[in-house]
Amino acid sequence: MKTISLPIRFGLVTSAVLIAYFLLLSLFNKHINPVFSFFNAVITAFGIYEAVRVYKLQYLEMFSYGEGFKAGLITGSIATILFTAFFLLYATELNTDFVSQLLATIKGGFDTNVGMITAVVAIMGFATTVICTLTVMQLFKKESK
Repeated sequence: MKTISLPIRFGLVTSAVLIAYFLLLSLFNKHINPVFSFFNAVITAFGIYEAVRVYKLQYLEMFSYGEGFKAGLITGSIATILFTAFFLLYATELNTDFVSQLLATIKGGFDTNVGMITAVVAIMGFATTVICTLTVMQLFKKESK
């Protein structure tokens, strides 16, 4: 249980940074532009990198590729779940016009609902988590001779 608490803490911090970034964008009404969501991948990657780095420092004797990969997945998954929950709360309670504003910025005239948008946010978050974890773990692989 002790080894899982570190990725959970980093997941909480990463989700807080994602939420803060989203709210900062909303102050300037830029949160309706999907282009700015690409920076979420940078935030998530940094959170996963730091979680794996600190995990390796604390548990050096038991650190392996699998353990680091698990730490990265837990960190990103916690961040994704919490950010998606916040996104759903924001879109349904705090700014009920958000989804219609968001869809108006996307060319193609999509007609969908909050549930579908929230599912897309979650899928993008989990996909980003897997890709970032695979990428970050390349930096922590043991060198073979």
